[in-house]
Amino acid sequence: MMLTLLPYQQRALDAVQKAIRGSVYIPTGGGKTVVMMEDARQRVLNAQEPMTFVVVAPRILLANQLCSEFEEYLKDQNVAYMHVHSGETHHQSSTRPSVIAEYNDIAIGSGKHQFIFTTYNSIQRVNDADINIDVVYFDEAHHCVKPSNFVGIAHTSAVADNAYFFTATPKFNNSKESMNNTDVYGNNIISIPAQELIEAGSIIPPKVVPYEAQTIRTKENAPFVDAENIVGILSEISDCDAPKVLVAAPSTKVIWAMFTESDLLQQLNNMGYTIMHITSKHGAYIDKTKVSREVFFEKMNEFGTDPDKKFIVFHYSILSEGMNVHGLTHCIMLRNLPLIEMAQTVGRVIRMHRDDRKAIADGTMKAGEFAFYKKPFGTITIPVNNNYGDKIARQLQVVVDTIFVKGEVLAA
Repeated sequence: MMLTLLPYQQRALDAVQKAIRGSVYIPTGGGKTVVMMEDARQRVLNAQEPMTFVVVAPRILLANQLCSEFEEYLKDQNVAYMHVHSGETHHQSSTRPSVIAEYNDIAIGSGKHQFIFTTYNSIQRVNDADINIDVVYFDEAHHCVKPSNFVGIAHTSAVADNAYFFTATPKFNNSKESMNNTDVYGNNIISIPAQELIEAGSIIPPKVVPYEAQTIRTKENAPFVDAENIVGILSEISDCDAPKVLVAAPSTKVIWAMFTESDLLQQLNNMGYTIMHITSKHGAYIDKTKVSREVFFEKMNEFGTDPDKKFIVFHYSILSEGMNVHGLTHCIMLRNLPLIEMAQTVGRVIRMHRDDRKAIADGTMKAGEFAFYKKPFGTITIPVNNNYGDKIARQLQVVVDTIFVKGEVLAA
């Protein structure tokens, strides 16, 4: 399957193919994965012999999602897949270097191109396998600068024939791990402004909406006030018949307390919402039923594309970046976030409505004619009360202005 690239995606692809190593900055929702996949597809088609590709993600859930997207995109190619992490997958999987090397040798020996999906935590296992890496793609590459990740990615970047670092939010500092270390990351080969994505009909602008909370939040009453605010915010949604809401919670503990100590679940049920939550500690749930992460991801996408389905997803940090949660209309931000994570969270709700995307594609509507959009903007709501939440709202507005008004890359 080959997609028609938008002009900015084609420019990004051209930049990647002209460079052996480099960083690519594309705002969230701009189709970084499409650029990776098309680059891989063209390399596969033009290859004289089997190649090994490595795709690195910050989380297992994202690694699995990326693999499913690559599988669909490359389904007509002679490709083998394996995973190097501790999570669930139906593909061959191992974190043992000797097994990784064996799987890779078998794939290459049978004439298949090998795609290895791994995480920043597990990339060292790939390095220890001492296999030849033709191309490595680092997704959400701002994670590379963490000291715990840097040694592994620096080695992979050095030994791979080609290395590319994709992110919407590059991270710079004065350390050797910083993304301005060109020995590791190469040069910034392209940076796409958010306005170009909006004008192309790839994303919509975000809208920050403060919500006047009725109760002052304290450490002791936090779960009850957060539950009260969620119900109040949902009750005021009038621009959408079937809201699909992401809740960025203050902690796993608060999520669990809201569910077990307040009547939030019953109220959400009464409002017609399917309730989903996922945390590292408790796993994934849909309406009180524990499910695998794969099932959670599948259902989240199924609900996101159902125009009549109302659902709400609670998480602490797992869904803040990279994950394609189709159809999200609103985000409720209950905690302060680092600037990069805040920008990534904004990115969850600025995806185009599929009907709007289709109308632009077939020429019945022009990109940017927001008055005719089914989803003209993505809403991020923050509860505020007596100075509580005001700082978060101000920081969020700065993030939005930097990316979507000034057209700058948000770097931290």
